[in-house]
Amino acid sequence: MKLLVSILSALLLAACGSSERRTFISIGTGSQTGVYYPVGGAIKQLVEEVPGKPLNVSTKASRGSVQNINDVMNGSVTFGIAQSDRQFQAVHGLSNWEEDPQTSLRFVFSLHPEVITLIAAEDSGIRTISDLRGKRVNIGSPGSGHRGNAMDILRAAGMDPDTDLQAESLTVEECASMLQDNRIDAYFYTVGHPNGSITEASTGRRKVRFVPITGMDDLLEKSPFYSVTEVPVSYYPNAIQDDEVASIGMLTTLVTHADTPEDVVYTLVKAVFENLDRLKTQHPALQSLSQETMLHGGNAPLHPGAERYYRETGLMEVMGQ
Repeated sequence: MKLLVSILSALLLAACGSSERRTFISIGTGSQTGVYYPVGGAIKQLVEEVPGKPLNVSTKASRGSVQNINDVMNGSVTFGIAQSDRQFQAVHGLSNWEEDPQTSLRFVFSLHPEVITLIAAEDSGIRTISDLRGKRVNIGSPGSGHRGNAMDILRAAGMDPDTDLQAESLTVEECASMLQDNRIDAYFYTVGHPNGSITEASTGRRKVRFVPITGMDDLLEKSPFYSVTEVPVSYYPNAIQDDEVASIGMLTTLVTHADTPEDVVYTLVKAVFENLDRLKTQHPALQSLSQETMLHGGNAPLHPGAERYYRETGLMEVMGQ
């Protein structure tokens, strides 16, 4: 296949004034208000500090998981940060990839957990998911992971966003101000916490609360990438609640194409895993990372470059291999 060959192997260039050769790679991240963006920047920094500097890394802001997977598959980026549910759907030809399974997508490692978060204005009267009926609710921009998760939640709750809500399709950057300006009543955001958009929304004059996402037993049973979790409300002291709020979520993962050279993936994985303590300091959402937890969430085949590092370090045993 062409694809990544054009942006990897063919991008081995001589460094200016040196015989050292560099490989140029890129990482698809997310919006600047989310967690993907700083996480991608942290990975870039660790990889570029590898002795000999074999990789030159750039990061690319994006709309999130779906765009990042598509960009990986068409060669626009080398690696992409994506929700584990989107990874599952891409590999199995579901949702945005219906009848078009992305069989060349490869898992590298997992990152922080993400929580499907539903934040609502206190004066909207929204206390449960069923209270969303008739309200102005942002379900996420087209092609975003947020939108896919919101649709799953609404369907599981017996609601059709086209008929039961005044559904909006805003980007996450717009949501906080729209909520505070009384132009929407609530919005879904799948994200690691703490998050800048939610902090902004919760510190405005219009008081907000987190809405529990419960009653999802059927969804959890048929969708193995979802699990029960909680919104850590303590990060948002200006919200109405004090206690953690029930929800569901998934893992964030790093993916690449099967054609990505083994040495490139190996170098990136080694740089991240051997500097994990530093990575964990780059954002509060990363604080719970461990080498073991980073091996879960692989809904696509493992890339050989990642497998090589995990075998060398004995971590494949964690994966039962």
